[in-house]
Amino acid sequence: MRLIDELKERNLLFDVTDPKIGDALENEELTFYLGTDPTGDSLHVGHLVTFLVAKRLEERGHHPVILVGGATGLIGDPKQQGERKMLTLDVTNHNLECLKSQIQNIFHFDTIVNNFDWISKINVIEFLRDFGKDFNVNTMINKETVKARLETGISYTEFSYQILQSLDWYYLLQSHNCHMQIGGQDQWGNMVSGMDLIRKKLGNDEEAFAFTIPLIVKADGTKFGKSEGGQSVWLDKNKTNPYEFYQFWINIPDQEVEMRLKQFTFLSLEEIKEIVDEWKQKPEERLAQKTLAREITTFVHGEEATKQAIHVSEALFSGDIKSLTAEEIEMGFKDLKRVKADLPLIDLVVESGLASSKREAREFIKNGAITLNGDKATDFNLTLTSDMAIGGKFIVMRRGKKKYAMVEF
Repeated sequence: MRLIDELKERNLLFDVTDPKIGDALENEELTFYLGTDPTGDSLHVGHLVTFLVAKRLEERGHHPVILVGGATGLIGDPKQQGERKMLTLDVTNHNLECLKSQIQNIFHFDTIVNNFDWISKINVIEFLRDFGKDFNVNTMINKETVKARLETGISYTEFSYQILQSLDWYYLLQSHNCHMQIGGQDQWGNMVSGMDLIRKKLGNDEEAFAFTIPLIVKADGTKFGKSEGGQSVWLDKNKTNPYEFYQFWINIPDQEVEMRLKQFTFLSLEEIKEIVDEWKQKPEERLAQKTLAREITTFVHGEEATKQAIHVSEALFSGDIKSLTAEEIEMGFKDLKRVKADLPLIDLVVESGLASSKREAREFIKNGAITLNGDKATDFNLTLTSDMAIGGKFIVMRRGKKKYAMVEF
């Protein structure tokens, strides 16, 4: 299958600047670039699909240049909600180094550049004379994101962002022979501006292609990449640990899972069809979701972390808390309320929020509804000690099937 057709089949192609891009992807070895700004110190799931497309292109013989925008990050790509908070140079540089390390470790891309290296060398006169003259304000204000901001207002700083991004492609074409740009569909206006600048500076015969990737949204149309609690799902294991990352993917709804397998895994379309067909026969076994979660977690966090995430998931589902290590308890119950073991059990049940009163706590304990590391607790006045704890650190209290709290030593 031609690469362009596979991208379409996987719903990874939104707009192209030139229909000849399909032949170019098939017959040439193109150097292309994908840009991201260091607005945070980690990528999140919302970034993942574009980087995976870059990986797909690399596997088909094309050459990625990843641009982390140390200069454009100081300016801010206009967003529809309003003006971005400007970051300091120190924060931007810190974020940039974190992203470079993360991109190298996860995606193993060799060429990562920083547009501060060339944009910072342009003085204001050069910027206005050599590049400003090539941009028509009437065209710039009709770009989708800028247009959306005209009523509420947009600063000249953010308005100029598309000029700076255009400079990136113009520079990379000359320095890295970069003839293609990819990015999310919200970057279309910036891409077209870059192509226009290249044509004005280097002539209409200069080969330049761009294509965009659809923004990933949930079945209800809301933004993709947030956990149930509304928190971003990060690629940094210290922000979203592998268990939480795995849980995000295993909880993808049935109506989305086939498309997510196509978009986010490197399984062939034939393999995905076989998995989906088998899953439809026994949907309760959740083969499609388990495959999706395993494939992506392994790609981002590695095989060992994925095995640990699966072990934690299975232990918590079965209630086999004792099979977990202290590290796995920490991973699976990161956000759980913690109480200190300096009270009798009945008071701990109230203190932890598993019961609203001592009377209610007494009923729960009496009826065997309270477990400690999976074992029923029936002694109201039981004093918990560290030798009862997993790794000498944690006792997981549970009421029923879904109410948890943690006793910490």
